[in-house]
Amino acid sequence: MGDLLILRVVFILLLTCAGHFIQPFGLGKLSALAGLVLGIGIVLCEVRVKEVSLKRLIGAAVGSVLGIIGAYVMSLVLGRALPANTDTVPFIQIGLLLWMTYVGLVVGASKGDMLNLAALGGIFGGEKTAKHAFKILDTSVIIDGRIADIAETGFLDGVIVLPQFVLRELQLVADSADSMKRNRGRRGLDILQRIQKMPDLNVQIIEEDFPHVREVDMKLIELAKAYDCKIVTNDFNLNKVAQLHGVEVLNINELANALKPIVLPGETMRVFILKEGKEYNQGVAYLDDGTMVVVDNAKKMISKTIDISVTSVLQTTAGKMIFGRFDERTHGTYEKQHNEKHDRGHQKEQQPAPAQPAAQPASPPTR
Repeated sequence: MGDLLILRVVFILLLTCAGHFIQPFGLGKLSALAGLVLGIGIVLCEVRVKEVSLKRLIGAAVGSVLGIIGAYVMSLVLGRALPANTDTVPFIQIGLLLWMTYVGLVVGASKGDMLNLAALGGIFGGEKTAKHAFKILDTSVIIDGRIADIAETGFLDGVIVLPQFVLRELQLVADSADSMKRNRGRRGLDILQRIQKMPDLNVQIIEEDFPHVREVDMKLIELAKAYDCKIVTNDFNLNKVAQLHGVEVLNINELANALKPIVLPGETMRVFILKEGKEYNQGVAYLDDGTMVVVDNAKKMISKTIDISVTSVLQTTAGKMIFGRFDERTHGTYEKQHNEKHDRGHQKEQQPAPAQPAAQPASPPTR
């Protein structure tokens, strides 16, 4: 670091001395100051460019070269089409050169992250790990809305990729004649605007499509295979099909299931029996997080809160199910303990405050 600092200082001094002795543009004594400012600007540019990834540098270089070529071709056409004017034509040509070079530089740098340098092999093989930071959002996870909450917590990093065909499908849902679908589509568009406004996320909309593939899910898989990205979804079928194609999937439902409290067989829990189960003498309850609880011997306890004993827990990619058994003796014991605790608290609240001792009358003065 110290050697680099010395090199930068020497470079700035050399430009300052060159400006002092050469005196370009007829600046006279201000030439040394111009060389100093130019040297500092170049060093600041070098410090900023060092932080840019190789993909962005390649994209910026290719974009600027294409911009220069396009400006040169357009300048030739304008030079022949416009009348010879020493003031107007050169100004337009220089303006075109600067404008197209700038646009090519900016656009190339912004799209450079989508380059697959690992496919070139050789020295670009080290860029292979960086592309795993790309995550493609599908329509279902956008409409679901929980992806925005996850992004706000900071658990979602890298580059968020929004394919154009997903946006088209979302727009079709938002324009549907069905009011339910229309509301879901509009909510998805609101979620996208919310994600785009997050300063810590890099959201990119890509135009790449696969015309030979009709289904949107298969287009997502093809896009993920082309750029080796991960698909973020909550679609169970897309999750399975993508895994068969060797594409990594981040399932929001699996994340939600992993965050649910762990229940072990033998534990006792209090649930509200909501409806009758499919099997004989079963009742069904739901926890606050939506987990289904199937309770044996609870058909007659519908619309009541009971204590059950957990017998088993079934964990699948579609969710978690808890199986339990209702025992009147166990329920009676826990109900009695619960009532006693409630009565003690109630009696404590109603217990009168201890009486204050009455004030003693003052004794008459003695004569």
